[in-house]
Amino acid sequence: MKLQHLQAGDEIRVIAPSRSFAILKSEQVEIAQDRLESLGFKVTYGNNTSGHDEFFSSSIEERVQDIHDAFRDPNVKGIFTAIGGYNVNQLLRYLDYDLIKQNPKVLCGFSDITALQWAIYQKTGLITYSGPHFSSFGVKYGFDYTLEYFKKAIMDSEDYEILPSDKWSDDPWYLDQEKREFHEQGPFMVLQPGNAEGEVLAGNLGTLNLLQGTEFMPSIKDCILFIEDDEETHPLTFDRNLQSLLHLPDATSIKALVIGRFQQDSGMTDYALEKIISSKKELEGIPVIANVNFGHVHPFATVPVGGRALVKANGSGVEIKIILS
Repeated sequence: MKLQHLQAGDEIRVIAPSRSFAILKSEQVEIAQDRLESLGFKVTYGNNTSGHDEFFSSSIEERVQDIHDAFRDPNVKGIFTAIGGYNVNQLLRYLDYDLIKQNPKVLCGFSDITALQWAIYQKTGLITYSGPHFSSFGVKYGFDYTLEYFKKAIMDSEDYEILPSDKWSDDPWYLDQEKREFHEQGPFMVLQPGNAEGEVLAGNLGTLNLLQGTEFMPSIKDCILFIEDDEETHPLTFDRNLQSLLHLPDATSIKALVIGRFQQDSGMTDYALEKIISSKKELEGIPVIANVNFGHVHPFATVPVGGRALVKANGSGVEIKIILS
């Protein structure tokens, strides 16, 4: 299915298919809404976004209703998830994929939302976007790079190259917007050289692995795989989660692997990551690039799930180009 794009004047519907909108701070919501409105968007909210139970989300039925309402509404052109979480995979067997396929729209989010995006792509062919949540737009400082790549992916139609940001941050910015520490980004790290072009599948590794063996898991055959993980992972869990993915029959034909920068609490080091990748015979002969601006560390690029990319990694540097044309 062709890429969907947004333009000024479009209506964006915010939904909470994972954790509840209610956990967001009012200042964060205000900044996010103002930022989206400054781009020319009209922001509306699902009826059940603020439902809040003992698992910090609303019921399955309420979350499914908000998804269906957003896709069904002809005025809505984009659907943004409020935030990530843990339980969006509860919804997958209750979704009307025919409704979604007949009403293609931009769907943007990341982390736990990976399960929803991959399931929709598998069932409908709709290209979605691994990119900022609505809540991400509430980042007060250091958001320029994230915004730039959001616009490149979702508002423009020209190919774009993912370049390193100047700085990165792993602060709990949602707790204290004024207490931020930024680090030099440096160039992306080439773990294995090579060139590749292919379909993009992108998302959170721990979440996408939840789909293995189900009807909701798309084939990773011949894909360029963008993966990232959050602070709950560490070198040993990342190693086994990656190995689990590589045990899939289709993994033998992965064309390239792009790894997002790890959060500091993960304890992942460049040395550990090099050792993990070098141990995977399934990855021999393909480009592997790490420390990319993708995933839970700010700022980050937006990547189309189901789009196409060109990857080059060699002695002269790195090129990661998203092909929109």
